[in-house]
Amino acid sequence: MVFTGMDGDSMEFGNQEQNIHVEVHVKSHSTAKLSEVRTHVLGLLNRHSMVFGNYRWAEFDEDFLQKHVEAVAIVDQEELVTQPLDLKSCSVSVHIFTLNEDGPSTLSLEEDEELSAANHWLLPAAEFHGIWESLVYDSRVKTQLLDYITTTIFFSDKKVDSNLISWNRVVLLHGPPGTGKTSLCKALAQKLSIRLSSRYSYGQFVEINSHSLFSKWFSESGKLVTKMFQKIQQLIDDKDALVFVLIDEVESLTAARSACQAGTEPSDAIRVVNSVLTQLDQIKRHSNVVILTTSNVTEKIDLAFVDRADIKQYIGPPSEKGIYNIYLSCLEELMKCQIIYPRQQLFTMFELETMGFAKSEVSEHSLNLRNIAVKSKGLSGRALRKLPFLAHALFVKTPMVTLERFLEAMDQAVDKQMEEKANLVNDV
Repeated sequence: MVFTGMDGDSMEFGNQEQNIHVEVHVKSHSTAKLSEVRTHVLGLLNRHSMVFGNYRWAEFDEDFLQKHVEAVAIVDQEELVTQPLDLKSCSVSVHIFTLNEDGPSTLSLEEDEELSAANHWLLPAAEFHGIWESLVYDSRVKTQLLDYITTTIFFSDKKVDSNLISWNRVVLLHGPPGTGKTSLCKALAQKLSIRLSSRYSYGQFVEINSHSLFSKWFSESGKLVTKMFQKIQQLIDDKDALVFVLIDEVESLTAARSACQAGTEPSDAIRVVNSVLTQLDQIKRHSNVVILTTSNVTEKIDLAFVDRADIKQYIGPPSEKGIYNIYLSCLEELMKCQIIYPRQQLFTMFELETMGFAKSEVSEHSLNLRNIAVKSKGLSGRALRKLPFLAHALFVKTPMVTLERFLEAMDQAVDKQMEEKANLVNDV
């Protein structure tokens, strides 16, 4: 068993087989040395070496961990939930982090500029904590994106000649609105700032809003765009930092070029777009930068940009299984907060499948939730996360509610959401 910490040291306890990642969230007021935290976490893992898939400790059996650590979590083991995990037969990497409590700052280009160039966070950020876990996809989207960027850093560290083997450090997530593309970008940056903490001291996350950029700065040609990327370049120059640049709604690039070619925008507009593409080509040469982009309108994505993307990942609406998992996490949270009381067992979709969806007294609530999930197909991830709140606000209205009653309220809320969606479509 090999334990790897932030500084890259490892402690061998057995043969290396399955690679397991353990994230250690240290309390913000803690003054403990990382080596001390690591030693106590290794002791915890040795005492509790048999776990089941993803596992999280938030309460501890020793004073040091209670005082200094918020949580210890075995993460990203979606494929192993069907069988127990023996940590003593695994290679275990321990990632220790403290959340940055500061909110976003702004990257402004000029003192009198009303519109900031971008928002800027230091990672890992408290604001992004928990987003990764809240995003539910049916395929291995999250794991594949992690693997892609990890390989990007690995190839750079090994000084692979990018003229012989090409990669551009550009990720494009595309699909309909409300499917979590922007949230996934933020969560991915957060996850990697923790996962690669042995390689980089901290992360930087810069979010550029394309709509604001192009609607405001056409008349200024590409000068302000260049200034903005000079600011980003200053962040990249710190080689202890892993820098993520997010360009939301990147189809705005296409809109600008199309409008220019159609004669509805000044020729200055195309210079702005070309300037952005040129700047992206320049900063991708640095090993510590990743460019994340999103698009809601697939058919309008600029081909010049598509060519630059190494990963073009479609993010669609969740399936029935994905919806069930989203609702399950929401209900578990409401039971934890004792809004739904008393706590009652809800099965995972895997457990229901194993039972052959057989109806019984213990599975009744879970099967009702599955029926609600089936009815909810077509709703966006954003709408699904909002639905338990609407169920309570519109159909519960009491401080505490039973699970049975809350499921009835959710069923009513889904009907109302579908009715409103149909009305919107008819109005359009």
